[in-house]
Amino acid sequence: MFVIGLTGGIGTGKSTVAAILEAQGAPILNADLVGHEVYLPGRPAYHEIIEAFGEEVVASDGTIDRKKLGPIVFADPKNLARLNSITHSRMKGMMREKLVDLEKKGHEIAVLEAALLFEAKWDDLADEIWVTVTDPEIAAARVAERSGLAKEQVMERIRSQMTNEERRKHAHVVIDTSGNMAGTEKQTIDNWKKARARLASSS
Repeated sequence: MFVIGLTGGIGTGKSTVAAILEAQGAPILNADLVGHEVYLPGRPAYHEIIEAFGEEVVASDGTIDRKKLGPIVFADPKNLARLNSITHSRMKGMMREKLVDLEKKGHEIAVLEAALLFEAKWDDLADEIWVTVTDPEIAAARVAERSGLAKEQVMERIRSQMTNEERRKHAHVVIDTSGNMAGTEKQTIDNWKKARARLASSS
């Protein structure tokens, strides 16, 4: 099965492009949803997280309380690195399993949507990398509008991420979402058709 790795910074339209691809018939594997699963009781990361950060991160229902865990890990880069070392490899294994399941169901092509595709070293799960980009000011305005955060707060988050230029270096396809929705849709569908054609010719 051919896997497209879809990534991009916050506010660059990654989820919009994923929705367009889904409408074209592509199954979407969302890394954020896998990330939620990795915290669940019974998953290997569950006990490791409690060992690393203490019983105080456990909610009354026995699940990991991410609202309690968040301030602990984001206040100290070492804690964040420790959490990532526990979760990222576990998530990669789960995503690999889910991609195998999609292939068993007969899918010829799938999309792995992951904001941290490069940072978490998940890019080797994909055969081709698609990156969404937009001007940081546009991205910040979009996120501020939907989240209620101040634009400068969002800009701080954007500045802490990998830049558009860095992502472009690793991309096979770049979709610029700075324009209107019709432009984003056209770029996405055109590249989807090209990917399907490449796949058909190689098989």
